[in-house]
Amino acid sequence: MIDSHTHLYLCERPEAELVAHALGAGVNRMLNVGLGGGENGAAIGGAERHESVFAAVGCHPTEAGGFDDAQAEEIARLAAHEKVRAIGETGIDYYRETAGPAEQRRAFEAQVAIAREQGLPIVIHGRDKDGETRAIDEIFEVLDAQAGDTPVILHCFSAPWRAADAGVRGWYCSFAGHTTYPGSDELREAARQVPAELLLVETDAPYLAPQTVRGKPNEPAYVVDTARAVAAVRGVSYEELEATVEANAGALFGW
Repeated sequence: MIDSHTHLYLCERPEAELVAHALGAGVNRMLNVGLGGGENGAAIGGAERHESVFAAVGCHPTEAGGFDDAQAEEIARLAAHEKVRAIGETGIDYYRETAGPAEQRRAFEAQVAIAREQGLPIVIHGRDKDGETRAIDEIFEVLDAQAGDTPVILHCFSAPWRAADAGVRGWYCSFAGHTTYPGSDELREAARQVPAELLLVETDAPYLAPQTVRGKPNEPAYVVDTARAVAAVRGVSYEELEATVEANAGALFGW
């Protein structure tokens, strides 16, 4: 199994314990995702210390205040590291507007350009205020206009009404622990409908622990529980789901 999106450096347990627990659960590849600034270095550091861990570097939309050319150049520089396999997470977040819309869009567009130039996938974060769709709509608009053939990963997929649109575009949908929650019927239906070749699973650890351990800090080992729920809704065995997402992640991240 794989965890297509985690933040080891934010988890409570020591990194070595997290990785060992994941490996013991059968999770043999993890993408340690940066959020900006020193956290990009932390993501790479974890990847350097563990064969099973790889990194993504970027600037989270809530960290995009004052984003400038120097920050873009730093992300591009870090992207050349041998264990960096994606750009992000980046996107638009109107749920927590700690950075203004113009700043978020500037950072997002810059990172789309970096991903395209570096030939790396781009990891997308999108979050709206309850009942709104402005951020998701803007993300699709930017990607349609600027991403070209760059592989796109809609991380922590939470927009089931756009699942078909993502599939038509060939974008990956990565399902996190909240897909397992009792009230997430629409997300589970999206997980059922996404084409197998575009399906991923993740933890977003330490956030969004699956229902089996809900209320506890999440960690990469628990992606197995999310994968079991996705397999069940798709009507396939866990082993088949595991083979599918491992193949997808291998092709996407080159690990």
